[in-house]
Amino acid sequence: MSKPRLEGKVALITGAASGIGEQAVRLFIEHGACVVAADVQDELGERVVNSINGNKVVYHHCDVRDEKQVEQTVNFTVEKFGKLDILFSNAGILGPLTGILDLDISGLDNTMATNVRGVAATIKHAARAMVAKNIRGSIICTASVASSVGGTGPHAYTASKHAIVGLVRTACGELGHYGIRVNCVSPFGVGTPMSCDAYNMKPSEVEQNCSNLGNLKGVALKAKDIAESALFLASDESGYISGHNLVVDGGYTVVKNG
Repeated sequence: MSKPRLEGKVALITGAASGIGEQAVRLFIEHGACVVAADVQDELGERVVNSINGNKVVYHHCDVRDEKQVEQTVNFTVEKFGKLDILFSNAGILGPLTGILDLDISGLDNTMATNVRGVAATIKHAARAMVAKNIRGSIICTASVASSVGGTGPHAYTASKHAIVGLVRTACGELGHYGIRVNCVSPFGVGTPMSCDAYNMKPSEVEQNCSNLGNLKGVALKAKDIAESALFLASDESGYISGHNLVVDGGYTVVKNG
């Protein structure tokens, strides 16, 4: 392999215990980064970190709905590794699956608290840490094809992912002054534990369903594919890309479907 793409960099990844976040932890470590893996699933998170078995990765509990925990996690990262170069704000939930006529408003509130307020809090405190040490960092947020096209996800989830794109754009505008890039990655359907649990399907079944609906045939989108996209946005290879919504959907959102 050529020179690791994140050599010497420190990354904080939320939602790191499974799915896209777990794959990002493994990939970022493989490419030379020191990583703090944050999640609320402590047992799973510790298992991920222990399976990597190195001094460049550590687990830290963080419920992104609680700004204090977010601030503490960012501070922990800086204290542990000396700085923060990369935030991958990936924690999120699917929220209520009902139609709008039966929408659970408390479920909507919780979805927005996790997916939007949580992302805002991580951007806020990660950016503060970067500015304090004059780090020209990279912030990546996980959005969704639901941020581009209605009807591809539940109502609360779709609203939250649209909000993330808006937040990324406004944060990009402000943080560009400090040389900090802010982008998001928007996956099509992936067979993560979140989607499998929500729809009571195996990963292979989710992948098959998405492949049937998708535009690009013969390819099954995997969590690692999204981690690879986050790696690109985290690395110096994307050094002049900011405010961008990198849609990883095989063309689904730009062609007529059905």
